[in-house]
Amino acid sequence: PSPKSFQPNGASEEALQCEIKELKQKDLALDQEIAQLLSEGYSLEELDKHISLLHEYNEIKDAGQMLLGKLAVIRGVTTKQLYPEYDLELSD
Repeated sequence: PSPKSFQPNGASEEALQCEIKELKQKDLALDQEIAQLLSEGYSLEELDKHISLLHEYNEIKDAGQMLLGKLAVIRGVTTKQLYPEYDLELSD
């Protein structure tokens, strides 16, 4: 079998090269953002703590969304219909 037959989901080499290029651009943009934050006086430890807290927040939010979804199924309503009952905004 040719190497192309082992590519995930039949992706072409061109598509993979494009994805690699996009990831490198994102990496560069993140490096620039980190450099800017460091120049503004933030420390790496502070940035690491902030990232850790964001991960924790997202995990808690995901769990809350899952519970709202299960409750909506039990009640036979949409998740959106539950938001006012729990004083939630759609952007939450």
